Amino acid sequence: MSRHVPSASNTKTLTFRLRQVEGREWWLWGSAVVVTLVLTVGILSLTFPALHQPNDSVYSLNLREWVRGLAALVLLFDIYTMYQQRQLQRIRRQLAEREQLFQLITENAADMIAVIDRNGQRVYNSPAYQKILGYSPEELAATSSTDQIHPDDRSRVLEASAKARSTGRGERLEYRIRHKDGSWRFLESTASAIRSAEGETDGLVIVNRDVTERRRAEERLTHQSFHDTLTDLPNRSLFLDRLRRAVAVSRRHSDFKFAVLFIDIDEFKVFNDSLGHNAGDRLLVQIAKRLTAGLRAADTVSRPRVGEDTELFVGVSTLARPGGDEFTVLIEEVHDPSDAIRVAERIQQSLAVPFDVNGQEIVLSASVGIAFGNNGVMEASDLLRDAEIAMYRAKSSGKARREVFDQAMHAGAIKRLQLETDLRRALDLNQFRVYYQPIVSLHSGKIVGFETLSRWQRPEGLVMPGDFIAVADETGVILPMNRQLLNDACRQLRSWQALFPSDPPLTINVNITPRQFAQPDLAAQIGKALEETGLDACCLNLEITETIAMGDAERSAVVLKELKALGVRLDIDDFGTGYSSLSRLQRFPVDSLKIDRSFISRMITDVETGAIVRIIVMLAHGLRLKVVAEGVETQAQADLLKDIGCELAQGYLYSKPEPAETIEQLLRNSATANTRAKAASAGFA
Repeated sequence: MSRHVPSASNTKTLTFRLRQVEGREWWLWGSAVVVTLVLTVGILSLTFPALHQPNDSVYSLNLREWVRGLAALVLLFDIYTMYQQRQLQRIRRQLAEREQLFQLITENAADMIAVIDRNGQRVYNSPAYQKILGYSPEELAATSSTDQIHPDDRSRVLEASAKARSTGRGERLEYRIRHKDGSWRFLESTASAIRSAEGETDGLVIVNRDVTERRRAEERLTHQSFHDTLTDLPNRSLFLDRLRRAVAVSRRHSDFKFAVLFIDIDEFKVFNDSLGHNAGDRLLVQIAKRLTAGLRAADTVSRPRVGEDTELFVGVSTLARPGGDEFTVLIEEVHDPSDAIRVAERIQQSLAVPFDVNGQEIVLSASVGIAFGNNGVMEASDLLRDAEIAMYRAKSSGKARREVFDQAMHAGAIKRLQLETDLRRALDLNQFRVYYQPIVSLHSGKIVGFETLSRWQRPEGLVMPGDFIAVADETGVILPMNRQLLNDACRQLRSWQALFPSDPPLTINVNITPRQFAQPDLAAQIGKALEETGLDACCLNLEITETIAMGDAERSAVVLKELKALGVRLDIDDFGTGYSSLSRLQRFPVDSLKIDRSFISRMITDVETGAIVRIIVMLAHGLRLKVVAEGVETQAQADLLKDIGCELAQGYLYSKPEPAETIEQLLRNSATANTRAKAASAGFA
């Protein structure tokens, strides 16, 4: 900036040149006086004959020499005077050019350039002042140089000016100055001292640059880095900063209590998918506004403030949106844990009021997790994590619930996290095994197929599916795991079909999980497995639970049609536990129903349950579907199922799920028994 005005060294040069001009003028003036005196004395001496020889010829000769000398002296003086005058004119011209250049620069500079005297009065202001601040030169001249400076910044500016006067150099600083319209502008300023010939400071040259737009841009960037762009609420970083402050206060004051609420909108994905992402964003904005309207503003949160008559909270609060459909609330000055619980209740009540999105009424609910500050013994991130754990517990318990965090939740979350880590490691270490449970024909008593069940063979022992399948499905580990198990099962069945040929050949039943069923390329994955293993498609039965199939009937019909096109058979698993009806199955190209074990276990002792099983078998046959009974454990159950026409059964009566080696021995024993039976029958004949 300072390149537009003379620097300190240039100022010294100009001062030296001015002093040089003054010196030369004094020299010329002194020379003229001396020459005039010499000429006067010389002329006067000629009028005193007593000073000369009486000889006229000599007197005349001396007079002529004196006249010649005086004339030569005058000529030399004139020549010298002309030379010095030219030098003075050249210096004045240079100074004028410099002054003109300085004026041209200052009048056209974008920066505001000012010169003030030692008393702080304005001596010069460049035209940029009027262009940027709106003040005319007359208005500036009538005021002090500090009158327009913001009161909060005035002391800093005066301190910087004093330092510039004492040291000759000023430091760059920013301050606010009032525009003529009353608004405040940010200036970046640099001051340089003007020194007198004696080295004293006569004034300051100040260069000011308007940096208002830059400061506003920086403030916008800062705001955006700590606020959610959609709702303008604080983001996770700013919320954690506020939470850290609350933790710090609680460490200093044991009586300071606070709570963290973690809010998640139930089934928001359904709204997003059905209404579209734009409508989903508008819904989130409405949710944020409704939450904001119920909270008293915190001191560092940039969001609308509401009246102090709000009854929702007992202390100040900070509302934030960490991301997605999640919101967090920091409640300070909690007097009793019930206060935070009542806050959660009122939040849920406020969100239960229908929203209007594009003229459509939307009714939603929220799950809330609550964690309390524990006298500062925890970190901010730990409290937020605990509130989130409590929220997930509330969500798993049903919609529109709230839970308060306890240490058992923390232990459970740690256990689950370890389980997720171990599952991924188990996939790399190939620790998952296929177990097989025989499916038996009730008519012949022979093994006709197997249902595959996964087991986790850990070094410390076998892990049953109920302990890891749900987590594997939620985390996505189930996808590569089941692809591996499907290939292993298909290869194993091919081996058994070669060792134990039958007509029809042995089949394999494979369960399809919800996450697998949601894969758009499920049919392609199944087809690839059949191609790689060489298994005939008709020997593969895919089991899909009733809940999955009926959850989205239209999409299920499409997926099942794609699978059926491969040539595989389709079974509806756990029938009777969902919310479907047999009539809806007409839309699906299924081949079999599997009656859930809960019905089979009670069919002997409970007449109504037995009647339900009979009706299911009868209606399934009416739809030309085969029926498989799960969980058969007694011969009485098997006999009753056979009497009502059920074709197939599986359960502990025949065999529990076993590894391939045990099943192969079971098949050998069955084959041997069949051979002996045939031989005995032939001998008897």
